[in-house]
Amino acid sequence: MRTKLKQLGHASRLPSSPEEAVLEAVPNPHKGSDYIVRFTAPEFTCLCPVTGQPDFAHFVIDYAPSVRIVESKSLKLFLSSFRNTRAFHEDTTLAIGKRLNAEIKPKFLRVCGFWYPRGGIPIDVFWQVGAPPKGVYLPDPGVPPYRGRG
Repeated sequence: MRTKLKQLGHASRLPSSPEEAVLEAVPNPHKGSDYIVRFTAPEFTCLCPVTGQPDFAHFVIDYAPSVRIVESKSLKLFLSSFRNTRAFHEDTTLAIGKRLNAEIKPKFLRVCGFWYPRGGIPIDVFWQVGAPPKGVYLPDPGVPPYRGRG
């Protein structure tokens, strides 16, 4: 089964908002196997909903596919569409997780948002649906707690 992709292999503009962004998926070529897919976005940006100043985060997204896998270019465009969006860290992290969950319906999904400090306080937000399939290796997100410069 071949899925017609509209972004991969084509010129694509950055969506103006997450709502406008199109997340594309393709059939899982190994739907009979359990495995984990990891995406990392270490340079994520959006805007503070109050001040409009930029907020920065390092995202780690792990999921166990069911029948579909997310197409990575569409995910990159979706994540980039937040750069002019004003939202709190919690809202942004959960919006990413819920949208991915709705689009690909994985067996398991974990979204880790490691937010850089604003006002001296880093905020880490974690959202998960399902449990990792038995027997799969789920690595630690690999992002150490924020410790400042020293």
